[in-house]
Amino acid sequence: MQTDEKISIVEAVLFASGEPVLKKTFCELLNIDSDELDDLIEKLRDKYLSICSAVEILTLGDSYQMASRREFSPHIKAVLEEKKNSTLSQAAFEVLTIVAYNQPVTKGFVENVRGVDSSSVVNSLVEKGLLEEAGRIDIPGRPVSYKTTTGFLRAFQISDLSELPPIPEREAQLTLNDVTTENDEESTEE
Repeated sequence: MQTDEKISIVEAVLFASGEPVLKKTFCELLNIDSDELDDLIEKLRDKYLSICSAVEILTLGDSYQMASRREFSPHIKAVLEEKKNSTLSQAAFEVLTIVAYNQPVTKGFVENVRGVDSSSVVNSLVEKGLLEEAGRIDIPGRPVSYKTTTGFLRAFQISDLSELPPIPEREAQLTLNDVTTENDEESTEE
């Protein structure tokens, strides 16, 4: 099979899927290795750039997805009359942060870190496609564990979780004692 034919197959599958397609799936379909697939994707990206296409190929973890370029979003929304995406609550951001940095995790783990019931927030994030079930943990009760999705990667415009900002070192974090000591010192100065 010629390179141009392989590129066309990759393009057709990405277009028809509308969802992320695993690199492994392409490698098996085309009987090629990962490096050759990366070369094909780069050639497809170059093709789109050379013709000023409104389409681009996103890398989402171990998958690729065809999408429209971000700069065309206002035009697409105007034509499709999409409603503005609802913003995420502070609780949703907290849950996403906990899951993204510790995945896979259970609702119990999230609740332990946050100190409040988080079931409805986790369920809402699953419905929005930002979290998904990652299987069951082999402990009593066999609770469901959760992980982030490719939708999470798209929403935060990252290719994989390694692009998340690092968590501050423990020494750089404030503790409850630091906050209460500062408040006590301010009170005594007045």
